[in-house]
Amino acid sequence: MIQYLWNAVFIVLTPLNFGILLISVFSGLVMGMLPGLSATMAVALLTGLTYKLPHSTALISLVGVYVGAISGGCQSAILLNIPGTPASAGTALDGFPLARKGEGGFAIFLATTASWLGTTLSILCVMTLTPPLTYFSLKFGVWEFFLLSIFGIVICGNLTSGGNPLKGWISGILGLLVAQIGIDTINAFPRWSYGNVNLMGSIQLIPVMIGLFGFPEIINAFRRGGNPIQSMSTFRIRDGFRAVLKNWIVVIRSALIGVGVGIIPGVGEDVGGWLSYWASRATSKEPESFGKGNPTGIISVETGNNSCIGGAIIPILSLAVPGSAPAAVLMAAFMMHGYRPGPLLMMETPEFLYQICMYLFFSAFTMWALGLVLAKLSVRILGLRKEILMPVVYVLCVLGSYAINYNMFDIRTMFVFGIIGFLMNRMKYPASPFLLGVILGPMADSNLRRALTITDGSFLPMFKRPISVFFLIVIACLILSQTVLFKKIKKRG
Repeated sequence: MIQYLWNAVFIVLTPLNFGILLISVFSGLVMGMLPGLSATMAVALLTGLTYKLPHSTALISLVGVYVGAISGGCQSAILLNIPGTPASAGTALDGFPLARKGEGGFAIFLATTASWLGTTLSILCVMTLTPPLTYFSLKFGVWEFFLLSIFGIVICGNLTSGGNPLKGWISGILGLLVAQIGIDTINAFPRWSYGNVNLMGSIQLIPVMIGLFGFPEIINAFRRGGNPIQSMSTFRIRDGFRAVLKNWIVVIRSALIGVGVGIIPGVGEDVGGWLSYWASRATSKEPESFGKGNPTGIISVETGNNSCIGGAIIPILSLAVPGSAPAAVLMAAFMMHGYRPGPLLMMETPEFLYQICMYLFFSAFTMWALGLVLAKLSVRILGLRKEILMPVVYVLCVLGSYAINYNMFDIRTMFVFGIIGFLMNRMKYPASPFLLGVILGPMADSNLRRALTITDGSFLPMFKRPISVFFLIVIACLILSQTVLFKKIKKRG
């Protein structure tokens, strides 16, 4: 193992490969920052360009852009309250309030450092915990995936509702309903499409995300009496490291949650970030401070979503099953370059595992260094006058929506959900559960329908599976904990 690791280090540090690594990570950061250019798109676009590159150089490039894209979304989430990627939606909850206070640089430092630590800790799990974690992921069946989706919606509704969880749950359910539009995955029957070919193709995630988060910020920026952004204050790196070290338990816990979520096929980095945020708030002595600029919230989300990178690679290496959408594209790139992910990988190419781990390690450190350098430029965005900044943001929103399928319908979709997002913002309905509902909707729908097909419409088998029963108990506890009776009992206790 030591020999394989040293060989991988020498491969990365060759001038060509290291230069490719810098370019790839920087490209990933930029694509992650721009609304609409997701990590999946970043890896997919680069895969074709690496076809004629040497195998090691191609893998370094692909891993680098993956790591950079997942982390890059935090900068636009913090500075503009517009997540660059769905995985960074949770970062905006505490990052944007900090930026409003003039501490955008401090927030970006926390997010970038947490991203680096999350990816690094997940590498240790890739090297040591691949077999047992993969075995655990195989225990998830159709009922478990359905309940995991509901679990995510309930948690997100609790976290973002501002004291009124019912509004958060309503928002999440609406997102689940929007996700049902289009051809269903079981019988290929068009639902809620009304004969429109574009609706048959389902509502695209990126235009929905840009509309929900981007439009309200653009409109609110020009509303009379809007909250002005304060001038940016400088911070000492020492203070940033002190804040991270103060939350070392949060970093470890969030990394483990992210890795655990990452190995579950089809879940992805966004769920890892939300679950980590929930765990931090649930165990905090000051849960009411979350959503108002709490550094722990930023650290937990960014550690959780970036540790999903290593977690999503674990089932690729052991089972040839990707843990997330970007990981699925990455697996296709592995196969294109002659590797066969799966149970025989360690027998045929035993060095591959350690090479990937080293590529992840160097990509994470490069991402941290470039992210901080890029932050010095990006924080100046807040210094622009809103009359200049917001039209530019609007153009980026339009381009980001159009770039998905080069379809004008996606721009219209973005505009419609922008109006919906603005109305939700005025009525104090959180947008994050809505977005998570759109993300998890296909997984919830397809798995529930498969389960009912297998059981002839019976729900009883769900109560006979230990993991399903665990999720049911937790979901019930989360809902009951928000009732008036429970709050009265808690206050008396």
